[in-house]
Amino acid sequence: MIIAVDFDGTIVRHRYPKIGEELPFATETLRMLIREGHRLILWTVREGKLLDEAIEWCRDRGVEFYAINRDFPEEDATGSGFSRKLKADLFIDDRSFGGLPDWGTIYHRIRAGKALEGAWHLLALEEEEERPGFFARLFSRR
Repeated sequence: MIIAVDFDGTIVRHRYPKIGEELPFATETLRMLIREGHRLILWTVREGKLLDEAIEWCRDRGVEFYAINRDFPEEDATGSGFSRKLKADLFIDDRSFGGLPDWGTIYHRIRAGKALEGAWHLLALEEEEERPGFFARLFSRR
């Protein structure tokens, strides 16, 4: 599986432009995913020196990404046909709908093949539970 992973707020706490402290089990989980054959792409807003610092921070903790802000290492951002939109199977990002689960949950859902099952069904159930019934709506005072 090709997995795009954000840096700030996902691997480390938000302290941009500084590098925050590591979120619990983030790099350990990323190393396990790499060992299991997943291709990880670092997908971050960082560029230049700030990007280099993030890459080095990850390297120091044993996380080597397959590619950085592109689909594959050799991709040329200046060439025709280049798209900033990644072709990943999964995106791990704190800004995703529903927020960022803990890294243990992320790992277990990927391992179980359930990473792509969204929480939409859970949201629908919550809405049903919160929504008053027909008669309650009919006779409620508004």
